Amino acid sequence: MKTQDELKKIAGYKAAELVEDGMTVGLGTGSTVRYLLDALGERIKKDGVHFTGVPTSNRTAEYGRNLGMEIKSLDDVDTIDITIDGADEVDPQINGIKGGGGAQTWEKLVATNSKECAWIVDESKVVDQLGKFPLPVEVLEYGHHQLVNRLADLGYKPEVRQKDGKLFRTDEGNIIVDLHLGKIAAPYDLADELSNMTGVVEHGLFLDMTKTVVIGTQDGAVVKTK
Repeated sequence: MKTQDELKKIAGYKAAELVEDGMTVGLGTGSTVRYLLDALGERIKKDGVHFTGVPTSNRTAEYGRNLGMEIKSLDDVDTIDITIDGADEVDPQINGIKGGGGAQTWEKLVATNSKECAWIVDESKVVDQLGKFPLPVEVLEYGHHQLVNRLADLGYKPEVRQKDGKLFRTDEGNIIVDLHLGKIAAPYDLADELSNMTGVVEHGLFLDMTKTVVIGTQDGAVVKTK
């Protein structure tokens, strides 16, 4: 039996084949994306492949630069050919939950400005219905106690994310509220509701954002398209 890390590596290395010389590539964030970046770093050294990377977090930017990648911000490129990112859950419609690493706002910004998107996951992330993974919601710190109370009144079981005993902060300096929903019966309705809440910066529901997911399985990489 392959370990979860081995499955992540299978997906990441397979997805690296989607990158062609001269592309501008959105680079996701997370443990599976690390393997993608490692694979792309090898292609730079061995094959001389050159591309411009647009990172979805400061940590991805730093890791990519250390591997020899040209890194530019979203506002410094005209277009993005493809964005490759991880996901915390993916359902049969290839909708997903993202933001376990707290980068969903940058991830969504880069994805929505890309011609094409692909997700890379290990097989444990493939689910029948979204919601078991807590849904991350990035919010402004100011007034967040009131917002958390409102989310609690709605039955969404909000929890302000902590790290090392302190408030977790995104690259934008905001905080994350994780919603422990169990299951999401109407993801589109929930996405609209959260987007319309004052104080919410961005939520982790990624709906109709990609048509391709590369899955690391015990039998190798499986590419699923919508």
